[in-house]
Amino acid sequence: MEVTDTPMMIARPTYRQPRLLALVVLGGAVGTTARWSLGQAFATAPGHWPSVTFAINLIGSFLLGLLLETLVRSGPDAGWRRAVRVGIGTGILGGFTTYSTFVVEVDRLMATGHAWTGGAYAVLSILIGVLAAVAGIGLARTLPPVRLRSRTTP
Repeated sequence: MEVTDTPMMIARPTYRQPRLLALVVLGGAVGTTARWSLGQAFATAPGHWPSVTFAINLIGSFLLGLLLETLVRSGPDAGWRRAVRVGIGTGILGGFTTYSTFVVEVDRLMATGHAWTGGAYAVLSILIGVLAAVAGIGLARTLPPVRLRSRTTP
């Protein structure tokens, strides 16, 4: 039996890989800018249903379900798949969707005497958000798996 002195190569966790961190930061900047721009363009009056945040979170849930199922069906979470998951999923869609604004809006509705609106908004956001993610997963399952040709050297 032969023993080697070569140290074992241990992969860095995803959160400690500079390239992937950069993708999250850049994607997050894109996602939050898009969310902020939509919020400014379609501001909701106080006491009314926060339609912009509601739509953003539902669209984000759908797209995240679609993205993750597509990536899972295309192969292991490594290489370009991991970069796409981290850059688009965590970065762009994580920045685009907003749980914190959702919670603040529910609290404001409740605190200003719009308990029914706030309660309905909270419950429907979560229920329809889950259904939107399931719909994204379902759509991804109807599409052919993404396969990229591997590069070979002649």
